[in-house]
Amino acid sequence: MEVLNVLAAAAGSWVFGAIWYMALSKPWLQAAGIECDENGRPKGGGNPLPFVLSAIAMIVVAGMMRHIFGMAGIATIGAGLLSGLGIGAFFIAPWVMINNAYGMKPFTLTLIDGGYAVFGCAIIGVVLTLF
Repeated sequence: MEVLNVLAAAAGSWVFGAIWYMALSKPWLQAAGIECDENGRPKGGGNPLPFVLSAIAMIVVAGMMRHIFGMAGIATIGAGLLSGLGIGAFFIAPWVMINNAYGMKPFTLTLIDGGYAVFGCAIIGVVLTLF
């Protein structure tokens, strides 16, 4: 079932993102310029929309990667890992860097967000080739 494969890959990357950003929350909040309340939590942080949108985005990315993998004949775990790393490092991370550069954001934000793109796509690539 390709749909389940895509959903599992998206879920894996999404969960990794939660762990990634929890571990890097302080430098990410500072680099992103997000204001925090007196408890150190982002103002307006109770809004579920970013979580919903990120889950949808992971499904879209995993679905497109599945399509590309099928067309390119990428079927082994090693090839899935390498292809995922490549997609994250050479497609997504540079785009993140461009957006952050024009937005006058610190390079730390690019490293954090770009790093998630690289490792998140690697996870998607591995999971897609497991089934």
